[in-house]
Amino acid sequence: MTRNIILVGLMGAGKTTVGRALAKKLNRPFIDSDHEIEARTGASIPLIFEIEGEEGFRQREAEVIRDLTSQQGIVLATGGGAILREENRQCLKAGGVVIYLRASVSNILQRTSHDKSRPLLQTADPRQRLEELSRIREPFYLEVADMVVETGRPNVQSLVQTILIELERLPGMSTLQAAPDA
Repeated sequence: MTRNIILVGLMGAGKTTVGRALAKKLNRPFIDSDHEIEARTGASIPLIFEIEGEEGFRQREAEVIRDLTSQQGIVLATGGGAILREENRQCLKAGGVVIYLRASVSNILQRTSHDKSRPLLQTADPRQRLEELSRIREPFYLEVADMVVETGRPNVQSLVQTILIELERLPGMSTLQAAPDA
C-alpha cells in the first residue's frame, strides 16, 4: 500500500505547483481537486460559485475529496477551503500524509494579485479577506496536518527536497523512492 501525499493550505500557498513537482520527483500521479471538480462538471470554479453558490461548490468538493482520498499512491492538492467540512478533514487524515503548506498573507497576495479565477478574492479588500480566511482556516489546517512547511522564500525544488526529507522521517514512509534525475 502506497500512502497518498495530500497538500492543504490557503489559495496561492503553492499546493498545485509544489504538488506537481513532488509528484514528478516521486513518479506518482498528481491530482488537483479543483481541476477534478472542473473536469467532472464541465464548468469553471467561478461559474460553479456563481450558479450554485459556495455551498453547492463545497458539496461537489466533498464528493471529489472522498473519491480521491480513497485512491492509493497519488499526490493530491486540495482546494483552500476543503478543510472546512468535518467529513473532508476525516477523509484527508485517513487518506494519507497531510502536508500543510503555510504562506503569509503578503506572499499569497503577491501570487494571486492578477488571478481572476479565485471567487473568494473578488472583493474590494483582498488582504482583509485573506486574513479572515487564514484566521478561520488555520486551526483546521493544523488539525489535519502531519507536517507544516513554510512556503515563503524557498524555490519549488528546495521545498520539494524539504518535504522529501520530512516524509522519510514519518513512520511507514521510509520506502519513498524519488525518480532518478526528476
